[in-house]
Order: sequence, then C-alpha cells, then structure tokens
Amino acid sequence: MSSSTNPRKATIVTGASEGIGAELARVFAAKGHEVVLVARRRDRLEALSAEIAASGARKPLVVALDLCDSGAADALEQALRDAGLTVEILVNNAGFGLIGPAMRLDAAEQLAMVDLNVRALTELTLRFQRDIAAARGAVLNVASIAAFMPGPNFAVYYATKAYVRSFSEALAQEMAPLGVKVSCLCPGPVETGFQARAGFGFTGAMSSMKPALVPASEVARQGYEGLMAGRGVVVPGVMNKIMLIFVRLTPRALLMPMLAYAQAGR
Repeated sequence: MSSSTNPRKATIVTGASEGIGAELARVFAAKGHEVVLVARRRDRLEALSAEIAASGARKPLVVALDLCDSGAADALEQALRDAGLTVEILVNNAGFGLIGPAMRLDAAEQLAMVDLNVRALTELTLRFQRDIAAARGAVLNVASIAAFMPGPNFAVYYATKAYVRSFSEALAQEMAPLGVKVSCLCPGPVETGFQARAGFGFTGAMSSMKPALVPASEVARQGYEGLMAGRGVVVPGVMNKIMLIFVRLTPRALLMPMLAYAQAGR
C-alpha cells in the first residue's frame, strides 16, 4: 500500500475523538503501537495526538474525515501511503445510536447509523484486510452487549451491533489460519458522548443500567488485552456478563417488554 519500501506498521483507531475510541488509542500507544487517529473533529484528534506524544509515545497521525462520506476509505488509504504507513491493526470503533421507536425517529438519521456502524466498518475491514494479513495483525470491532438481543426503542442500533458481532466472529474463523486475530468488544453502558448523541441519560428507567457502568478506560484495557489474547468476544464488567446470562435464559416474550420499558424513558 505504501510507496515506501519499508512502510511502518500502524494501528488505525476510528472514532478516536472521545470516549472508548480515545481510550483505545491511549492504550495502543502506551503498548508501543504507532497509532493513526480517525474521526471528524480535527481539534480533538490533534489534542489527543499531542497528549500521546507528550507521554513519550510516537506522535499519532491525525486523519480528520467523516467515514460516511463517499471516498473516505480512499482518503484514509492515501493518508497512510503519504505517511509511509501500512495497516497492522484496525480498530473499528466509530459508531452512534439513537433511542426511540423507529417509526418516530428520523429515517435519514437511522440510515446514517447503518452506514457508519455497518457499511463503513465493513468497508475499512475489507479494504485493509490484505495488509493486516501480511502483517499477521489484528482487527478489533467495537460492538455492544446490544449485539446479543433485539432492542425495542433502540431497534436499528441493536441490529447494527448484532451485525458487527456476527461479522467479527465469522471473520475470526476465516482469518485465523493467516495468523490474524479478530475480536469483538461488547461493552455495556459507558458514560461517554454516546448518550448525548443517542438522546438519553442514565435517569428514569435508564437509571437501572448504572450498576453495570464500566469506565471507558477499563473497557479499552480489557479490549486490548482480549484482542492480544485472541479472544473472539470480549464483554467487560461482571454485571454485563451476568446480564447476558439473564438474556440467554429469559424467554423472548418476557424479555422484549422488559427491554422496551427500560429503554422507553430518556
């Protein structure tokens, strides 16, 4: 991919401007990986890049772009080529959610969610998978515990995360013979900018989720360690693991109304 005869190996982190993405960038940089920060907000990426460089790690490359734009993958690939980099690890973290009945939410916004959470993640993975295989690298896709169940009042978001989990597990099987690790990070509730974008906070019915909260820094640490250990699915937090056992054991006829109630309030 690079015009250099010996391109440096890099880790791409999308959605790196805040929350879990920023924490993942910090963890990978601290572990000695050269990081490429990708998100829309250049100012936040530049600040994070400076912070990481000040910690003694190599200064990350900043690539400010909207992954939903046509040609975004081309622009990212060109930026890597210009910097003399090739992809060793891809961290697909960019994504957002919207709460509310699908019929009431804006259709264009819901389709944009599918575009970012599903299409962009898939496009980047397919675009760079040969470079990753050549480097015997890794892919970390960030999903959610939403990937394990339908989500009334969060229907499209939950469906996108189910796709991410399914895609990741299948890709892990396909790429294992090539020496490539693929993990799906499935955090539960984490207090980040996600809630403001989705349209809710941990109040009212949603306050029941507070005991399951795991700090973004801890989610990132467990995600990194799970990827390096070759774990296919990583669920941070004891409460979230217990929640998934409950989900598996509860009949759908009972589970769906409970989820609908929990996610009805804002």
